[in-house]
Amino acid sequence: MKRVIFAFLSMFVTAPLFAVAIDVNEPKTIQSEKIEYDVKTGAIKTSGKTEITNATGQRMTLTDSYLSQKGKDVSGNDVKMWLGQHVYVESKNITRNGNDTVATDAMFTACDGCDSFGNAWEIWASKIRHELDDRMLYFYNMVLWAYDVPVLWFPYYSMPDPGVKHKSGLLMPSFGSTNKMGTQINVPVYVAFSDTHDATFTLSYLTQENPLFQLEHRLNLSHAEFRTRGSYTHNRAGDNRWHIFNNDKIDLGEHARASIYIARASDKTYLQKYGFYNDQPYLDSGAKLELFVNSGYVVADTHSFQELRARSNWHGVAPTGNILPNIRGSFQTDPFFYETYATVDTDVLGVVGDGTSAQRFVGDVRITSPWTLWGGNRITASVAARYDFYNFDNTIMADGDTFSGVKNRFLPNGYLEWGLPLVRPGDTWTQTIEPRARLTVRRHIDDGQFAQDNDSAGAFLSDSVLFSSNRFAGYDLWENGTFADYGVRWAAFNPDGRNVEVFVGQSYDFDKRADTDLNSGFHTFGSDYVGRISFNNSKWLDLSGRVRFDRDSFDLRHAESSARIGTNETYLSVGHIWSRQLSNIGSDENNTNEAIAGAGIKLSDRWSLQLNAIYNWVDDTFLRHSGTIFYNHPCYYFSIGYRRDNAVREDYRGNTTIQFRFGMTVQGQHY
Repeated sequence: MKRVIFAFLSMFVTAPLFAVAIDVNEPKTIQSEKIEYDVKTGAIKTSGKTEITNATGQRMTLTDSYLSQKGKDVSGNDVKMWLGQHVYVESKNITRNGNDTVATDAMFTACDGCDSFGNAWEIWASKIRHELDDRMLYFYNMVLWAYDVPVLWFPYYSMPDPGVKHKSGLLMPSFGSTNKMGTQINVPVYVAFSDTHDATFTLSYLTQENPLFQLEHRLNLSHAEFRTRGSYTHNRAGDNRWHIFNNDKIDLGEHARASIYIARASDKTYLQKYGFYNDQPYLDSGAKLELFVNSGYVVADTHSFQELRARSNWHGVAPTGNILPNIRGSFQTDPFFYETYATVDTDVLGVVGDGTSAQRFVGDVRITSPWTLWGGNRITASVAARYDFYNFDNTIMADGDTFSGVKNRFLPNGYLEWGLPLVRPGDTWTQTIEPRARLTVRRHIDDGQFAQDNDSAGAFLSDSVLFSSNRFAGYDLWENGTFADYGVRWAAFNPDGRNVEVFVGQSYDFDKRADTDLNSGFHTFGSDYVGRISFNNSKWLDLSGRVRFDRDSFDLRHAESSARIGTNETYLSVGHIWSRQLSNIGSDENNTNEAIAGAGIKLSDRWSLQLNAIYNWVDDTFLRHSGTIFYNHPCYYFSIGYRRDNAVREDYRGNTTIQFRFGMTVQGQHY
């Protein structure tokens, strides 16, 4: 209700000002049966029906008006004002005496003419008083009408005028319902400490669970911003459950910036049960310091993780422990000659957890020289040297033994890459075909890792990791020996913006690989085959897909696809991911077969529908599905949404949520 009245005031307060200022430099007209102008005082007095129009087209009609010089005193009867599209104000009498303005029998609506059968909403008040000194408005005997039906009455109400940017008070409540916690009513209270500092406190009443308290805090300074969100409840089972998300950013000058981030929850399922979960696999807390120069940067950060996944859902090796510190630096030189340049990268990392710790220093120096030769051949040569220094304390190593002490390794490497883009222009389509190959040479070692737990989740072959010096996700695992990547890309585009692309490729390891997950797609000698395809007509169709085929049988091992058909308002989007696990041939236990679908339907100019679903074909069940219907009227809006989550995690056993939202609209602005 506060937002509705605020919208009313934003129009009403302009009314006396609108009729007051007569600026000869801005064309305005006053038409009346009789106009009297007092040369001495500069006042204007009209008799009978009067019409005032300003340069923007806003119009006012009234009878027997008086406007003193500079608008200090104003009065008029039977006032009617058209202040914008569908915005209309009328009052039996408006009187302004200095800083005090009073309107009697006043009405405001932002729905004038929106519907043929009446205004969607309008507000009537027997008296409205505005005091300029304290910037407050006072309503007496106020009634909200909807389609000529009275729906809400207040005997007295006060609020700040539209010139006040921030004012403490109640905000519009919201409603929802879940099958686990019953009906939820959210009552937010806004507190303004200053123009740059505010907070929102929300009390959530639940019919089948204890109340939930929420807080959102915001502070903006000239070179910093601070954001904090959190919640707390003491549930009926006697548990204290809570969460806090914090993100602070501080500029330390032209070349430095600091960040502090906190993400913590009382347990793994709290965020999901109370609706704060966004599919994040873990929560990350820490701090970061960034230093920038023209050709380089240094980043120092720390991380403390809270895992939200069940360990049985993981595939491959996952990192454990907290990171303190993590310092990364990179510097690139200006070209030595032609386009040849050097890069220097360093990484210092400490991992602590469960009675064990490890500190690592990585140094990498690389010289890269790209060349374009005759016939369009492109050659890139690169040589590098990397040195790793580890200090382990009570760490389980790759062979299963516990070790404390120092280990180090040295890895010289280099690559030579060739590409030849062949372009064939055409009147309708321009085509490009580019064969590409890279030979990466590095020292062969017996084992690609020191410790069992590391920062690398392993290798997974796809078109995106071909032509990369490091095909693992992190630093700890090392690629073994010499390997080659090769493939061919074909693409075509036309002047209308349509484009299509196809790529196929493979990797080849010349040395025997260290033990690697059978499902990675990498093997000693030839790897599986990978490819991608995409098409976009720049208007209503976008298709893309990635595939991997077994190198021996050419069976499909992995496939990802997505498609979007339609416009921004009416569309159909589908996606699918399928993966066969080699270690489980004949069993679907750990295989992946999941589909995602979404649709948006514009039913009319005001009605629209959105649907989303995630379906697991292995378990033959929906992981999640939802639907929301929207109605956008020029004067108000509402939505009704349904969401079903079928996840099963510890004490969480799925949830069904129904949510209702409603708000008023004034000239395109939601309240």
